Amino acid sequence: MTTVVSDTSPINYLCVIGAVDVLPKLFTEVLIPPMVLAELGHPHAPQQVAVWLAQMPDWVIVRPSLHIHSDLGLDPGETEAISLALELSIPAIVIDEKRGRLAAEKCGISAVGTLNILEAAHFHGFLNFGDAVARLRRTNFHMDDALIDALIAKIRARKGA
Repeated sequence: MTTVVSDTSPINYLCVIGAVDVLPKLFTEVLIPPMVLAELGHPHAPQQVAVWLAQMPDWVIVRPSLHIHSDLGLDPGETEAISLALELSIPAIVIDEKRGRLAAEKCGISAVGTLNILEAAHFHGFLNFGDAVARLRRTNFHMDDALIDALIAKIRARKGA
């Protein structure tokens, strides 16, 4: 297990679908920069996120980056998250937005999305991928059906191996 930096979206959606508890099972620590904390605490954030924030678990560590890479062209949360990962030489970031994922990968950081988290959690027996995706489909999360099909095929192939 390892430390990872997270952007806002994955924590938000994992809270909404009742699966945020898989993060400490997959990672030792989840670092979030102050702007991600602020975005999670937005007054219009889902109630599940507000409840989670009110009792934020100790495996989440709020940590600022000392050097913000403002030239990334991303929103403040994504910018701070990538900056923090770069500063601490953390090899992966939990991030969903395409532009953020591409920017992270351009910086040499592996981008892990919500669907990747759900797939890994399924593989380790922490949840059922199909059930989690069904809950995710009831939100405003944007997902590509081809990607879902590919992940399901990957899961089936693992079962057959």
